[in-house]
Amino acid sequence: MIRKLLLGAALLSVICAAVYFHYHRPSLPVEIAYAGNRQVSIYSTTAQVREELATANYGERLDVLGRYQTQVQVRTMKRVTGWVNERDLLSADLWQKAQDLEKSAATMPVEARGHTKVLSNLRVEPGRDAPRLRQLNKQIPVELFMRRAVEVPKISKPGEDEESSGEGSGEKKEDWWLVRAHTPEQTTITGWIVGRFVVLDVPAPLPDYASSSGFRIVAWFELNRVNNPSGQSRPQYLVAGAQGPEGQPCDFTLLRAYTWGVQRQRYETAFVERGICGKLPIKLVHPETAGGDVQFSFLDMGKVPAAERLYRMHQTIIRRVREDGAAKARNHAS
Repeated sequence: MIRKLLLGAALLSVICAAVYFHYHRPSLPVEIAYAGNRQVSIYSTTAQVREELATANYGERLDVLGRYQTQVQVRTMKRVTGWVNERDLLSADLWQKAQDLEKSAATMPVEARGHTKVLSNLRVEPGRDAPRLRQLNKQIPVELFMRRAVEVPKISKPGEDEESSGEGSGEKKEDWWLVRAHTPEQTTITGWIVGRFVVLDVPAPLPDYASSSGFRIVAWFELNRVNNPSGQSRPQYLVAGAQGPEGQPCDFTLLRAYTWGVQRQRYETAFVERGICGKLPIKLVHPETAGGDVQFSFLDMGKVPAAERLYRMHQTIIRRVREDGAAKARNHAS
């Protein structure tokens, strides 16, 4: 009798435990997602009247448990379960693409620096229809790596048929830049942004020189520094510029070098190269690894096939290095 009672009690315990774990065990995630904004609010319900249970920082992993219309049920790593809007999430695939962009940009030379001019969307690819990685506020510092000219989608007007709405859609293009943004929470994120949403932080007096010469600066580099009688060394610059509106096939069409004149105490144009169809990046090799002279190179897309151009700077003289080892002066100061 006692043995039967003990056996029955054990069996009852097993049944109770099974029922408990069936109703209380954690739900298995349907998929994995990541917080796609600086802070994503997690709410208690999908109703309009709701309580904020927690917040997830950008990039925080979340378990997706279910969906209801545009709302997604998620669980944080701290086991908080609630609801978020689907536009505040990045899929696992999109998050991986963002990480790949970050790794790729880490090996690229920085072509320019600036900051966001307006509230801007950072996208995984150049184009307004590409998935958004994150929204950036104004005044966010960015580093620029490469440019692409992308067709601007034409918006159909009321009463316009499909054929007429597509007419001329490929005529207008806009610049997109691959940038690395430095966010207030001390993290970086890499993606594509509309070029005109970025203000370049070009060092003075380069913008004045560019304006007077009728071109816009797209990239600049510090070649070296020269000692000044005042005791403060002065940087010498290489500037890549373009003319005309955005969306051009060439990243830049001219190069200029500005050197510091010790006697006149001002910058002087020491080198000009025109008639090129340059493609970024411009790669610099500084004196410590170039035998004492600065070298820079880029791909000229105006040639068929495209050819690399290599230049060497000795003191204030910049010459193009030919394939046969000879050098031709390009010291056309203006």
